[in-house]
Amino acid sequence: MKRSVARSLALALALLGAGCGEETASIPVPKEPGPGAMGYFCRMTLAEHQGPKGQILPKGWSEPLWFSSVRDALTYVGQDIISERELAAFWVNDMEQGSWEKPALGSWIDAQSAWYVIDSKKSSGMGGSEAVPFRRREAAQGFAAQFGGRVLGYAEARDAINTPPEIPDTEASGT
Repeated sequence: MKRSVARSLALALALLGAGCGEETASIPVPKEPGPGAMGYFCRMTLAEHQGPKGQILPKGWSEPLWFSSVRDALTYVGQDIISERELAAFWVNDMEQGSWEKPALGSWIDAQSAWYVIDSKKSSGMGGSEAVPFRRREAAQGFAAQFGGRVLGYAEARDAINTPPEIPDTEASGT
C-alpha cells in the first residue's frame, strides 16, 4: 500500500512539475500590413510598392519589421543584422496568389520553406532584381519560364542576394 501511495505521489509531482517548466511558446501568425506599414530600409509605405513583401518577427517582439521587397528582407537576414536564432518568424508573400500589383491577403508563407526565383525580369519596389517567393516549386518554375531567372531554395536565395557581384579584373584583361 505504501508503494502504491508513493508511486501515485511521485506521478502527481512529475505531472505538476511538467506544467511548471518551460513555457509553451505560442506559434506566431503573420499579420497583414496596415496602411501605415513602412519598409524597414526605404521608410516608405508598403502600399507604394508592387511585388512581394516580407515581414520578420524578432523573438520577444509583438509587431514585425516590414520589408517592401523580399530582396530587402533576405538582405536583412543575410547581413548579420540579426541571427536566424533570434527570429520568431519570417514570412513572405506566395506570389502564386494575387497579382504582382497586389499580393493576396493571407498569402504569407514561411520564408525558409519557400522557393525563390532570382534574376527574373521582375524588379522590386525600389528597383533591382526581386527575389520572387512561391510555396510550390512548380509555381516558381512556371514563373521562371515566363520571366526568366533561376529557382533556388531559401539558403541559396539568401546567399545569392547577399553575395556582391564579381568585379572584372581590368589589369588581367588588359583594359
